[in-house]
This record gives sequence, C-alpha cells and structure tokens, in this order.
Amino acid sequence: MNTKLLLLEDDLVLAATLARVLGRKGFEVRHLERAEALLAEAGSFAPQVVLLDLKLAQGTSLPLIAPLRALLPQARLLVVTGYAAIASAVAAIKAGADDYLPKPLDMASLLAAIGGEATPSQAQQPLPPARLEWEHLHKVLADHGGNVSATAKALGMHRRTLQRKLAKHPVAVAAKDEE
Repeated sequence: MNTKLLLLEDDLVLAATLARVLGRKGFEVRHLERAEALLAEAGSFAPQVVLLDLKLAQGTSLPLIAPLRALLPQARLLVVTGYAAIASAVAAIKAGADDYLPKPLDMASLLAAIGGEATPSQAQQPLPPARLEWEHLHKVLADHGGNVSATAKALGMHRRTLQRKLAKHPVAVAAKDEE
C-alpha cells in the first residue's frame, strides 16, 4: 500500500516536481494550491503525511496546523518554507507540526523527515554563524514591528550597519539536491 501524502503548495512548478519525485518513491500524492479545501481533502483522503508550504499567496499555513493535528493525529505534519526563521519554526512546532524544513528541499532530508528521522546533515552540521546572525537580526526586527532604528538600538549597533546586514541574503544551509 502506498503512503498517502497531501501537499499544500502554491508554487505549481515545485508542486509538480515534488509530486513526480515522491510518486516515483512510492507515495500517492494529492496536491492543493489553496488552503480553503485543505481540511475537507485531508478528511476524505486521510493522508499519512501532510506537507504544508508556510507562505501562501493568501497568507500562511500556520493556522491550519492545529486543526490538521486534531483531524489527523497520527499523520506526519511537515512545514516547508523559503523564508526559514527561528520564530516561524518555533510557532509551527508549537502548533503541532512534526518538522520544519527550509527550501530548497533536498530529497534525503524530506524523506528522512517523512519517516521521522534526523538526517546526518541535520544531526552533525549546526547552522553557520552567519546564518544564525541573519535569523536573529530578522527576529529582533520582527519583534520591533519592522522598525530599523528601534531594532538597531535594541541590538546596540549603528542603524546603517544593521541596514547593510539586513540587505544581505540569508546564508544558505548546505544541502544536496537529488533529482
């Protein structure tokens, strides 16, 4: 029997790729582009795994985690995002998600998360200091409502230095691409 996987992803190209690759790995994949039908589809399809994109065109998938957990208590709920941050990871896990994965996804990490295992790369490689700094800066910025001056004051740094650091892209976490 194939493992049923329900995918909520508004990026149609990524969704098609994931569905194709996971289908080859033995999963029965159903894709939803919009969150409105998620709970009804989850109830009728009864997936063992639900893969949720955090940022959707119509908002975020965080409010869907608790109702999904109540509806599917045994399912693995995985949140994926291209905007990984400690604050959103904590919120997702507190809401009931089993795992939180940054994009770009590598299949080894995704398959390990579906199976409930820590991958060797997750277990052995901590986040680089530059990535931790980037996430911390953005968390403090969010805590101050996006106010750069207040954030700089709270961090004890010059406003221009903070602006320069915020303009940088996040440091990529080492990932291997399969497929």
